[in-house]
Amino acid sequence: MPTAAVADDFPSLPTAMSPGDIINSESLRVALSVPLDTGPFPANAQRIVYRTTDTKGGPTTATATVLSPIPPWRGSGERPLVSFAVGTHGIAPHCRTSELIQTLLTYRPPFDISTEYEAMFIGAMLAQGIAVVVTDYIPSTYLITAAEGNAVIDAARAAQRLPDAGIPARGPIAFWGYSQGGHAAAAAAEQVGSYAPELDLKGSYVGAPPVSHLNLFRYAEGGMSLGAGGFFLKSLISSYPEAKIAVDEMLSDKGRQFLDTTAAQCVGGAMLSYALQPSNSLTKDGRSMAQVLEADPRTAQVLEEMMLGRAGPTAPVMLVTGSNDDLVPPADPRRLAHTWCSIGATVDLVDLQLPMVLPGSIIGHTVNSPIVGLTEGQRWLNDRFNGVPAPSTCA
Repeated sequence: MPTAAVADDFPSLPTAMSPGDIINSESLRVALSVPLDTGPFPANAQRIVYRTTDTKGGPTTATATVLSPIPPWRGSGERPLVSFAVGTHGIAPHCRTSELIQTLLTYRPPFDISTEYEAMFIGAMLAQGIAVVVTDYIPSTYLITAAEGNAVIDAARAAQRLPDAGIPARGPIAFWGYSQGGHAAAAAAEQVGSYAPELDLKGSYVGAPPVSHLNLFRYAEGGMSLGAGGFFLKSLISSYPEAKIAVDEMLSDKGRQFLDTTAAQCVGGAMLSYALQPSNSLTKDGRSMAQVLEADPRTAQVLEEMMLGRAGPTAPVMLVTGSNDDLVPPADPRRLAHTWCSIGATVDLVDLQLPMVLPGSIIGHTVNSPIVGLTEGQRWLNDRFNGVPAPSTCA
C-alpha cells in the first residue's frame, strides 16, 4: 500500500481547519490480525492525515493510525483513548508506524532493518478495550519538543473526531511513550493545558524521556546510538532554519554524508552503520557534537528552549527511569520529576535499581521498557481511567 499523504502534499491548508481536524483517511490491515464476525481482532485500523501545529506555531499535517478495538471496554465510564508516542523508529517514510504496523518488519539491503517493537504495548491496550491512536509525528521532527507534543495532542483530537471509529468525542484520554515516545508524551503533558484544555486528560505514562539534548549526546557518546543523532540534526535544521548554518559549519564531509545516510534509514540500519563511532569523527575540528552545539549560540539557545521541565503537567504522570539506562542519563528524568513536583504536578517516579549490562549497548534502556510498561504501567493506566486516585512520590 502506498504511503498516505503527509505535510508536503498539502502545502496550503484551508484556513478554517483547526488543530486535530482530519484531512483524509484510509483503511489499514494490521499485521497478525484475526478476522471475526465483529471485525478484525484486535482492532479496526485507519490511517489518517490530520492538521496539527509546527514548532513555529504554523499549520502543518501529520499521519497517524487509529485503532478501534473489537473487545469492549469493561472499566468505568466511556471507552478511553491512548495517544501513543512511539520510540525511535527513524525519520524516513518507510519507518513510520502506519507502515510498519501492516508488516511488523521492514528490510532494505544491505542492512536497513526495523520492526514495530511497540506492537506488544499497543496490543495490551487494545485487548482491554482501550482505543489507541499512534502518531507518525510531523515529518523530520525527531526530539523537536513543541512539534512532537503538538502531534501527540492533535492525534487524540483527530481520533475523537473520526467518524465511525467508536471513540467518544469527549471521552477520557491518556498519553503514553518511552524513549523518544517518552519525550513526546512529556512534551504533550506539559503543553496540553494551554494548547488543548478541552481534552479530558487522565494521565501520562512517560518512560525514559530525553530531557536535555546536550546531556543525551554526552551520555550516549561512543555507544550504539550515534545514528539517531543524525535523525535529530536533520530534524533540528528542518524545524529551526536558523540552526542550519551552524550545523553545516560543524560537520565534515563525512558528517554531511552521515546526515544524508541516516535520513534514509530506520533505527536498525542507522545503528549498524554508525555503532560505536565517536561523534568527533564527523566534525570538522575534532570536538564532539555536544561540545560544538553547546558552544555555538545559534544552537545552544534552541537546545535550551527545547528542554523539558519548562511547564508542569496538568494531569498525573508516571515517570520511569532506571540506574541501568545506558542511553538516556537517569539523572535527567529524576531532576524532571523534582521540577514537576516543585510546580505542583502529581508525579509517580518509578526508578529501577538494576545493574548496568554492557554499557553503550542500550540493553539497559531497552529492557526497562517492558519491565515497567507491561506491568506497573498498564495497571497505572487502567487506574487513571477507572478514577482511582493517582499515587505520588513527590515529597
